[in-house]
Amino acid sequence: MKIDAHQHFWIYDPQRDHWMDETMTTIQRDFLPNDLKEELDHCQIDGCVAVQADQSETETQFLLDLAAKNSFIKGVVGWVDLCAGNVKERLAHFASNPLFKGVRHIVQSEADDKFMLREDFQRGIAELGPLGLTYDILIFPKHLGTALELVRQFPEQPFVLDHMAKPLIKKQVFSPWEEDIRALAAMPNVYCKMSGLTTEASWHGWSPDDIFPYLDIVFDAFGCERLIYGSDWPVCTLAGGYQAAHELLLTYMSVQTEDCQKAIFGGNASDFYKLKNRL
Repeated sequence: MKIDAHQHFWIYDPQRDHWMDETMTTIQRDFLPNDLKEELDHCQIDGCVAVQADQSETETQFLLDLAAKNSFIKGVVGWVDLCAGNVKERLAHFASNPLFKGVRHIVQSEADDKFMLREDFQRGIAELGPLGLTYDILIFPKHLGTALELVRQFPEQPFVLDHMAKPLIKKQVFSPWEEDIRALAAMPNVYCKMSGLTTEASWHGWSPDDIFPYLDIVFDAFGCERLIYGSDWPVCTLAGGYQAAHELLLTYMSVQTEDCQKAIFGGNASDFYKLKNRL
């Protein structure tokens, strides 16, 4: 079973989706399950995990509703305000739906680089484990040290690093990203998504040679057991599209064993997000 463990759906709203600037006009439109299903079928991918792109419970419910109607959506990583006083109740509300697998916060957009160390945020993180929920870490390289502090405080909580922390591929910068990635990978409760990479390179001029050295580093650090494939569709359409992003990983993984390929293209996502009830 092949799984795309990181993609988004939205009904475009120019006020809400202001992060889509003038360079992103191609994604300033609706992206819904029928659009993705065509891409998945072409690449022989069986299912996906829908991840939040807006920090609202309205979007979380929107994604769960889509998942209920489309069996290829195997799970949802939504948003709940982890800093709220009623976080326990809100998490329990969504966790009553078996399709709700975890939570993500757009930490990369927070003004406070130490946001993940806030006491109220960490109180929210502490409520995830008892409900069997995961946490997706969305950050820039500058936040990796803070992420390490966070995961050290919650050694039993399953975490996954989105987009390899968005390394500076376009500028071919490796340090201190590499050192921080290796430190984070030393924590056994942390997985890493090989996703969102083409948009960190030159959108219209990237080549596999630009990206493979970064994949080498995470592969060496996390190994076959804790790496997960994700497309970051539809954002990846800014830099070549779904098939190009998928082919990049296929080519990179082609030298690995069949068991390793199965793990990264589905098995690890299934284990991490507990997708087996939907497979």
